[in-house]
Amino acid sequence: MVDIACGRGRHTLAALRDGLPCLGVDRNAAHLHELRAAAREERLGAPRLLRADLESAPHPPLRRERFGAVLVFRYLHRPLIPQLAALLRPGGLLLYETFTLRQRELGYGPRREEFLLREGELPGLFPSLRVLSHWEGLREGERPAWLSALAAVRPS
Repeated sequence: MVDIACGRGRHTLAALRDGLPCLGVDRNAAHLHELRAAAREERLGAPRLLRADLESAPHPPLRRERFGAVLVFRYLHRPLIPQLAALLRPGGLLLYETFTLRQRELGYGPRREEFLLREGELPGLFPSLRVLSHWEGLREGERPAWLSALAAVRPS
């Protein structure tokens, strides 16, 4: 499993807690350091981490068809989308969730259009995958967010 743009590792840590191997990828060295420290504090072992700027490299420094699952949360870089699908081995699962343009209404979060999805856009970004579910709307909570969420699988 790989957690793309993992930040401080909320999803990487959740996978490790469940005993699942997970590679966390992010460009922020400080965030990766915090993730490593959190894993150590929870006695989860040393997580596999990769510092990489996914927006400046032509392709992610990861092998195609290597992962059984790709996680992407609250991150969008459209030029990377085809490479994300290619990381999945046949039968692999993509879980993707990020902000929609309506997030601007809440006054926080990404403001630039290139970091926000248009209504109904997310499933169409992955034509090579079979969509299992797609949801779009306002996620309530302490910090509400307008999100689009997708679960899709690479056909075997």
